[in-house]
Amino acid sequence: MKKISFQGISGAYSEQACKNAYPEYQPMACNSFYEAMNMVESGECELAMIPLENSTAGRVEEIYRLIPKLKLHVIGEHYEEVNHALIGIKGAKIEDLKCVGSHPQALAQCHENIQRLGLNMVAKFDTAGAAKDLSIMKDKTKAAIASKLAAEIYDLEVLMEHFEDLKGNMTRFFVLRKENRVPKFQKDKGYITSLIFEVRNIPASLYKALGGFATNGINLLKIESYMHFRDRRSRFHVDIDAHIDENRVKLALEELNFFAENIKILGVFEQKRVD
Repeated sequence: MKKISFQGISGAYSEQACKNAYPEYQPMACNSFYEAMNMVESGECELAMIPLENSTAGRVEEIYRLIPKLKLHVIGEHYEEVNHALIGIKGAKIEDLKCVGSHPQALAQCHENIQRLGLNMVAKFDTAGAAKDLSIMKDKTKAAIASKLAAEIYDLEVLMEHFEDLKGNMTRFFVLRKENRVPKFQKDKGYITSLIFEVRNIPASLYKALGGFATNGINLLKIESYMHFRDRRSRFHVDIDAHIDENRVKLALEELNFFAENIKILGVFEQKRVD
């Protein structure tokens, strides 16, 4: 059976993303993002499911440190809605609860409901880990905020679904593969070309670097920046609304080469619609 790696322990939201996007693949838990990527580089897994950004929490900082070193190719994106569940041990009731544990982001996203129930908050390393700890403690006064998948894996009971304060919390993932796979361009489909490049820390360098996209009518879907502190050089990650085989993209990249360096195409893939 083909395998797909993710960062976290069994029951993590990243595992749920793997199951939803690639149900025919076996998810493989890894201790770190680097390990998850290395599992693909070494050939132990065919794919890696790596979170890039969250609509509530923002970008995953560590990924942007790893991207420049990336030897893998982005072959797709996946959007996973984060639905938090309030979980207790079997037989527990909401009125029994005194405290709840989870990752700090999950606690923040459920803060109003936690306050409404009068629960004390306990920060944990991750959501699935909080569920796993709960299954060991077997204390009816304690709860966890995690996925329904975690409740199923650790034989716990979902006390309340959709426990988050605001709906529509989404995480965007990159799907990584060792071999590059560029889909054939079709005019009736939308594509994203993802790339990184560096510019010197001088006035108007970014303006000049991006000028080719503007003059060739290419929409930028995303731009992220991060800096080399030693030489004050800025690196940018850009997603463009176009396919690399389009003539306008080729012209834009030719112009980019005049004002930027260390240009690297991370991948080309079909855009996913977010309902």
